[in-house]
Amino acid sequence: MSFTESQEHRDLRAAVAALGKRYGRDYVTEVVREGRYPDELWAEAGALGYLGVNLPEEYGGGGRGITELAVVLEELGAAGCPLLMMVVSPAICGSVIARFGTEAQKRKWLPGIAAGTYRMAFGITEPEAGSNSHRITTTARREGDGWVLNGRKVFISGVDIADATLIVGRTEDERTGKLKPCLFVVERDAPGFLKAAIPMELAAPEKQFELTFDQVRLPADALVGDEDAGLLQLFAGLNPERVMTAAFALGMARHALARAVDYARTRTVWREPIGAHQAVAHPLAESHVEIELARLMMLKAAHLYDAGDDMGAGEAANMAKFAAADAAVRAVDRAVHTLGGNGLASEYGLASLLTAVRVARIAPVSREMILNYVSHTTLGLPKSY
Repeated sequence: MSFTESQEHRDLRAAVAALGKRYGRDYVTEVVREGRYPDELWAEAGALGYLGVNLPEEYGGGGRGITELAVVLEELGAAGCPLLMMVVSPAICGSVIARFGTEAQKRKWLPGIAAGTYRMAFGITEPEAGSNSHRITTTARREGDGWVLNGRKVFISGVDIADATLIVGRTEDERTGKLKPCLFVVERDAPGFLKAAIPMELAAPEKQFELTFDQVRLPADALVGDEDAGLLQLFAGLNPERVMTAAFALGMARHALARAVDYARTRTVWREPIGAHQAVAHPLAESHVEIELARLMMLKAAHLYDAGDDMGAGEAANMAKFAAADAAVRAVDRAVHTLGGNGLASEYGLASLLTAVRVARIAPVSREMILNYVSHTTLGLPKSY
């Protein structure tokens, strides 16, 4: 891992930043107000190869890694127009299928995911399981040559715009009788697959859904990967999810900080710009420090994942998500405070970030569960549960 960014990465950042600048925060605000999805930005990002930069070249991707995909999402966020479905479709689903899917599955799904013409959602969270994936009750049983899926999921992003959803279910081990996690692709028109929108106090294009699977019959090739390697495959998707959540948060943090710095440079109340006062300047400088520290951990996590170190990536990805979420919440809060009343005005587009940025603290895993992971896995402390 080099602390000097390569020319390739600098060029990628510049190109994506230019794309984001042409859309910006006003575009997202308009999309949310109209109740639609940023299809124009998604389609252009896909056509330029940014959505599939992490996927193998032989299936239409860019042949790079999560490191490059995180760069794309961070820069779009810094421009004020992050694409949350990047966390889900190419990062989680694309990574899992690229690593563990059959040749037929890769050829069926990856080219569309890379081009942005095929979107895939991801379903793991359940009403009663929370962050405990071992309590997942969605189950799949063999029936003939296929599977029958039953269960519920909650807070699943973008199901209405997804062509299919990668579902975490559990199957019974024939040797032990115990349930083990497995991954299934459920296409949007599968009979018995029902979705209901969850009303949210969140100004975002992506809607949240509760899913119900009532005797959903799936073909044999709906199972992704090996039935006996569910946990390995699951975490192959969850590590990129945490890295990309960090990128999502850092992008919003950079956007908010840039707006605040620009305002502090030009807003004059007495004889000088308010940014000349330490009470204004120091909190913004502290946010810059926090953002840079979190980005270093995010890049470390992405580097470890791309190098094939799943265990190392797991620790680093959790830490990156933790640090980036906290940095983003503080950066947005400080930005709003810097602008005063203007920080809550629609003109500046910061107030909506107050709720949006908290998502990174809550999802895909809470900061408390990350601290549990670090205390148990890294420090070797006993579990309380």
